Amino acid sequence: MTARRYRLEGRVQGVGFRAFTARLARSLGVRGAARNEPDGTVTVIAEGEGAALDRFRAGIERGPSLARVERVVESEATAGEGDSFDVRF
Repeated sequence: MTARRYRLEGRVQGVGFRAFTARLARSLGVRGAARNEPDGTVTVIAEGEGAALDRFRAGIERGPSLARVERVVESEATAGEGDSFDVRF
């Protein structure tokens, strides 16, 4: 199991991005969480198998139709996000 942290920049708040991310993660069997940050970015922690995380990243790079993802910064994360994918506030 691999864990990754993504910081998404661009128009990613107020466009349904966290809900989109949760649906995508659940469809791929990815666990973790997404939350809005005060600076307008979204942080996503994701855990899953390598191929699922690759598909997950490709999906969040596109985002929902109203989003405009300008940059994704990826780093390693610590596993242990639980057994589902949560939207945090």
